Amino acid sequence: MAVEQLKSEVTGSVWKIVANIGDNIAPGDSIMIIESMKMEIPVICEDGGKLSALLVKEGDSVAEGQNLAEIEI
Repeated sequence: MAVEQLKSEVTGSVWKIVANIGDNIAPGDSIMIIESMKMEIPVICEDGGKLSALLVKEGDSVAEGQNLAEIEI
């Protein structure tokens, strides 16, 4: 199986994680929400698959381009 890395598009902090490891994620589903400059930005899974790893936890600061999660596609 191939593994897709989901990356942060912005610098901010992880406000809420809405998926759990092992969940089957449909294309377009949100994995987590990043708060940046008082805006909530969802981290979207483009292709869908199984969430195999969360690389951050709620409250963590993240940088633009940082790996946040892994999806088995």
